[in-house]
Amino acid sequence: MSDIAVLINTAVAVLAAVVLIVRFRVNPVIALVIGSVYLGLAAGLGVEKTVKTITSGFGEIMVDVGLLIAFGVLMGSILNQTGAIRRLVEHLLNTFGPKRLPYTMGLAIGTLLQSIFLDVLLVISAPLARKLAPRIGKLGTARMATAMAIALECGIVFTVPGVASLALAGLLNVPLGKMLLFGLLLVIPTIIISIAIMTFLFRRGFWNEAKDEDHTFVEEEDKEGEEEAYDGGAKPAPAAGLQPAGGKAANGTGLKAGNGTVAVAERETKQFPLLLLFAPLMTSLLLIGAGAILEILKIDAEWMKLLGEPVIALLIGLIGTCLVARSAVGQKRVEEAITVGFKESGQILILTGVGGSLAATVAAAGLGDILGGFFSASTVAPLLVVWAIAAVLHIAVGSVTLSAITAAGLLAPIAPAIGLDPVLLALAAGAGSLFMVHVTSNTFWLLQSLLGQSVRGALKSVTVGVSVASVVAILLILPMSLLF
Repeated sequence: MSDIAVLINTAVAVLAAVVLIVRFRVNPVIALVIGSVYLGLAAGLGVEKTVKTITSGFGEIMVDVGLLIAFGVLMGSILNQTGAIRRLVEHLLNTFGPKRLPYTMGLAIGTLLQSIFLDVLLVISAPLARKLAPRIGKLGTARMATAMAIALECGIVFTVPGVASLALAGLLNVPLGKMLLFGLLLVIPTIIISIAIMTFLFRRGFWNEAKDEDHTFVEEEDKEGEEEAYDGGAKPAPAAGLQPAGGKAANGTGLKAGNGTVAVAERETKQFPLLLLFAPLMTSLLLIGAGAILEILKIDAEWMKLLGEPVIALLIGLIGTCLVARSAVGQKRVEEAITVGFKESGQILILTGVGGSLAATVAAAGLGDILGGFFSASTVAPLLVVWAIAAVLHIAVGSVTLSAITAAGLLAPIAPAIGLDPVLLALAAGAGSLFMVHVTSNTFWLLQSLLGQSVRGALKSVTVGVSVASVVAILLILPMSLLF
């Protein structure tokens, strides 16, 4: 088959998957498998090889990241159950003050808290962010909403163990330690610079409180009993009202007790050392990072190599989190959290697997050799291409993870052909998938409703804010490609 025919058939397969998802509301998993089947048959692989390629592609990526995703989501679900996120944000407020809160909360969400499934992290942290917004002063809602949107979306694609970053690392055969180090190098400046740019725009009149804020929904929600403690289910109660700066509630938590309905379990969780709650997760990340550094320095230490293996490191973190959480909230709530974690990880694993199926089919069709010839003279061009493909896919489909995985899968075969480090391809795909988070995204509507914004306001704080982060990220990745 000619090169042009391969390119056309690949484009048709991807466009067909997008149309099935957007126009006909077909589940993304089914749509991607259909696209893979079409591409395999159209490229002349035949029925048997097409099916084998799809199934082997699914299996290979599950071998690489299946346990990692499961362990990461389970750890996050248990941390969620302990109430650690609210306490961390309160600590950041007390330590750094309200003026720096958008940056400190953004960095915490974009780095440390990425073991938690995005929607769960959002609905837990958004009510507290909404309560804290007035403490910042003017433009508080705009700044907090933008910081949360940027941090949430950047975190899942750049930061290990964010689900999209794990999927991209597995798809492109990037060592997880390397993904962790490069991701942190990128996500921290991206979050800081993007929030600073948006703050500058807001202060120049980009935000209109009368038109861009709508607190009707959240005011009604707050009236319905904001003091109820979160019970580990899908919908947490809004955060309790904060006392004035330096004030302490009677229960010693820094939260107002209101009618005295704060649950005993929540009070007990508040008294458990915050550093201890996060210690297992931080230990996992340190072990992965140490393993990567030892590999780079070519230091041979078998015991450290074992502990630094991502699966072992995350397993250690999961076991530690279970033990700490059991002491903090009891075995029953830990078991409930694990049940929720298994439910959340299922769809992520399947979507990641079919992304691997499409990537394997694209490679078998010969697209890698074709594109490798186009881009052999430059490593910058394919990074821009993968960013653009992910951006277009995200605008159409509305899923950050799906668009990142699909874009990376399309260009994964060219990385070895042109000597491009796959970690840069993974980061570029993640950056492109952030462009134009809009009305097709569930995250858009959650941020709009939970943070007291109108749709117009959300289009500014979420759509424009995360798009700015997307552009900032690719502008930081391009010089990285010249250095590494």
